[in-house]
Amino acid sequence: MPTFPRRKAKLAAHPVNKPPRKARFARFRRQPVQVEGPRKRARGIYLLPNAFTTGALFCGFYAIVQAMNGKYDYAAWAIFIAMILDGLDGRVARLTNTQSEFGAQYDSLSDMVSFGAAPALVIYEWSLRGLGKLGWIAAFVYCAGAALRLARFNTNIEVVDKRYFQGLPSPSAAALVAGYVLAMTEDGVIGTTQPWISWSITLFAGLSMVTNLPFYSFKEINFRQSVPFIAIFLIALGLALMALFPSYSIWWFFVIYGISGYIIYLIRLAKGERVSLVQTDEEPVDESERR
Repeated sequence: MPTFPRRKAKLAAHPVNKPPRKARFARFRRQPVQVEGPRKRARGIYLLPNAFTTGALFCGFYAIVQAMNGKYDYAAWAIFIAMILDGLDGRVARLTNTQSEFGAQYDSLSDMVSFGAAPALVIYEWSLRGLGKLGWIAAFVYCAGAALRLARFNTNIEVVDKRYFQGLPSPSAAALVAGYVLAMTEDGVIGTTQPWISWSITLFAGLSMVTNLPFYSFKEINFRQSVPFIAIFLIALGLALMALFPSYSIWWFFVIYGISGYIIYLIRLAKGERVSLVQTDEEPVDESERR
């Protein structure tokens, strides 16, 4: 009598749990990322401080274009706007906690265009072209001084006393040159009529950037502290002068600041003291200061 194989008994007591069947296109889906600890800030916010830096770079490029077109007042105002944007990008980075080495290097490259190449080309096109070789040599000395000043600032940021700048800052040097062009242009003065004054200012700004003279950095000012009444009066007086004579008041402010480093040096020298730009105490280095 033929026999047939019996069916295997179902394991009812110990069922086997098979893994669920995956969907056909499950491997193409985005898998959730497990983040340990506090959630990190989205990387897109780094665009915020770099947007200000890009705006400053655009203003420097715009100043060069307007100088080539003969619109020197537009070029000078573009350099001043670049100064404002350059002062905001670092503060925005600190407020949003988005400091980065990329932002520091990008800011230095932007400063080289806005406060190095642009002012040199503006003053050359406006007044120094008629001097021939002496004209473009003075413009090159300024441009090279700005490059050396920025390179030294990036390398010495950890050892220089934060109360002072080592040499004239490049934005102040740019304001010294662009402010003179703006003041003379608004008075209708043609740059080719006084090339030697422009030559002297350009050379002075370029050489002041590479000196070791101390220029006050204004980083110790605390706006939350109470100030004397005379300070509020002087601020109001300064705003009134800027409203009446905007170009001259801005230019003279940077002229006084450009001379202040030499005055501080002479006062310390007369007292037998030396202004040390090297920090004597250990302070944490804020990477956002590189901006």
